[in-house]
Amino acid sequence: MQGLFTLTAAEPQVMGWHITGETRAAVVYPPSVQAKNARAPLIFVFHGHGNDAWFSTKQFPFQELWPEAVIVCPQGLPTPSASDLHGERRGWQHQPGEVGDRDLKFFDAMLRTLRGKFRVDDQRIYAAGFSNGGFFDYILWAERGKLFAAFAPCAAALRPPLQLSTPKPVFVVAGELDERVPFVEQRKNIGTLRQINGCTGEGASWGDARATRYESSGGTPVVAFVHAGGHAVPHAATVLITKFFREHTLPAAPVKR
Repeated sequence: MQGLFTLTAAEPQVMGWHITGETRAAVVYPPSVQAKNARAPLIFVFHGHGNDAWFSTKQFPFQELWPEAVIVCPQGLPTPSASDLHGERRGWQHQPGEVGDRDLKFFDAMLRTLRGKFRVDDQRIYAAGFSNGGFFDYILWAERGKLFAAFAPCAAALRPPLQLSTPKPVFVVAGELDERVPFVEQRKNIGTLRQINGCTGEGASWGDARATRYESSGGTPVVAFVHAGGHAVPHAATVLITKFFREHTLPAAPVKR
């Protein structure tokens, strides 16, 4: 597990895009450790409503935990929400089709650019997110799921009408005192994800007393990190998310003959 606890990170770059009349941006950390001819894992990290890209780099310091990876922290646009009716703070679309799918289009543009700029390993693309960013993870799962090896939506839940049909390895973080996404909803969400992923057995502790791992016969486990706090992501959870991502890789596409 080389590099899991290193504190070395490359200098970040701020990259920009122009998409359907909007200027979009992301903080990007290139790999600081890379073997010759190696392809890099790629992690997208989506901030919560009212936060920004730089907040993500501190809340989810993947650039320190997995220096071989490309880390991308995109920045949302002002978006209305239940707590921000006038859309004065940054966030992400809540359902497919909302605001012209501007954030899905942003993701598509970022992926194209990053594949051209870095040697990206297409079998190791991941998405993590906090709160509104975690909800956006579920949209990516539903709309772009075939691209991803695993997800880590934190302090979020799958809400209708959004539905998931393809099992994917997933790591969720839930706070028992969360007042924004109530724990009763998150606990139900864990059960829903276990059903989607075919996790039928009892869970077992995994790396931390707060983390329970539920295995599935299809290789799509669910890990639930349940902590005693509120709307937050403990650093120990991010360390375990890194470990979880490292062990999941998309199967290579079959060779056409």
